[in-house]
Amino acid sequence: MAAGKRSAAGGTTHRRQGRDRRPILLSACHLHPSDLHGLGRLAATAVEQALHLVEEFHGAVAGALLRIQPVGAITAFVYRRARSSTQGLHRCLAALLPAHDQQQAERRSTAEREAVLAALNGLVGDHLAASDNPLQITMRLRTGGRPLALERQALAAAFPDARGKLLVLVHGLCCSDLQWRRNHHDHGALLARDLGYTALYLSYNSGLHVSSNGRQFAALLETLAREWPVPVEEISLIGYSMGGLVARSACHYGGMAGHRWLAQLKNMIFLGTPHHGAPLERGGAWLTAILGRSGYTAPFARLGRIRSAGITDLRYGNLLDEDWEGMDRFAHAGDLRKPVPLPHGVRCFAIAGTVGKRRSDLRGKLLGDGLIPLDTALGRHVHGRRALGFPRSRTWIAYGAHHLDLLSSREVYARIRRWLAQSGMRSSRSARRP
Repeated sequence: MAAGKRSAAGGTTHRRQGRDRRPILLSACHLHPSDLHGLGRLAATAVEQALHLVEEFHGAVAGALLRIQPVGAITAFVYRRARSSTQGLHRCLAALLPAHDQQQAERRSTAEREAVLAALNGLVGDHLAASDNPLQITMRLRTGGRPLALERQALAAAFPDARGKLLVLVHGLCCSDLQWRRNHHDHGALLARDLGYTALYLSYNSGLHVSSNGRQFAALLETLAREWPVPVEEISLIGYSMGGLVARSACHYGGMAGHRWLAQLKNMIFLGTPHHGAPLERGGAWLTAILGRSGYTAPFARLGRIRSAGITDLRYGNLLDEDWEGMDRFAHAGDLRKPVPLPHGVRCFAIAGTVGKRRSDLRGKLLGDGLIPLDTALGRHVHGRRALGFPRSRTWIAYGAHHLDLLSSREVYARIRRWLAQSGMRSSRSARRP
């Protein structure tokens, strides 16, 4: 697909972005040769896992219902041969298909391909990274879909009119940085136009643990602040959904590492962020635990264990390594997180969506934006030490808005713009004081 027109923030956007209501179809024209390599490896793994599932189910039924030896010698031989054939096919694909070419991928990638890769990484991104699959997304900052080299001369060439006010936008689970543009609207591009920010977009593998992405993001921001071609006056972060958790985790790990960019961080805005987890993942964990209790359904619990580390982190909103290290992340357990407060000295704002039309709408109170409940998005918690304590003046509810609507709502944008403009005026007054 050819490149589209220029965006408000500079750079090239893809035509697909403005027509995001169409179903995404990944045809051959969007595939890179190395994608076939990655898809082949992923398919071979899927077949192998399916064979394990069938074998386990076969053993459960044969042993419990038919009262015979669960897996006899002949049956075991058949399954071994099937797995051996799958592994042989895997090796053939690896030998025949071209290896990954990152530079080619960046030059030719389309919005459709980016959306499919983002969804795939959100679902099984930890497996893609562990197996070094070429379909994995590596963290980098981008603009207009183009990766940025975080080196002073390269940044000066990419941004000849670079400003000292940086805005970094962090996408959510199964999303890509291109999806900040929805229904011809992009919060980052408009804030660049209206308030003088330089908007940069983080691209990352949302299937990894939030803490892993947070640590990488902190290091990336430190490099960005050091290499930016003009002195950095201000850094502001906007995190959508999981992106808000990644941003909070980055602040924690940046503080532990003594990073200097934290002194330049002035504002953080959270859009529909599951600060205390997502009910959908808690329901998935409950279902997996129920399936595992019966000999007949236990093999199907394996399907629930396919979901990525990023998804299981959303059960309660994990931010740190300590929240998951040494634990079975699929086990049905309570909230064991270590409380992490909002970063000190940073103006933090939270926007929650609700499907309800007014404050008294019971449906909105129960469902929130359809994915994230109101209290969770606003950082509220029944246990005071877990509550984030956003001041009321720094929270806002978007009525009649589903989760994705937070990306394209003009009312949401107006609220963000007002907050950042007021914050900028306060900073200017403080700078003028003797």
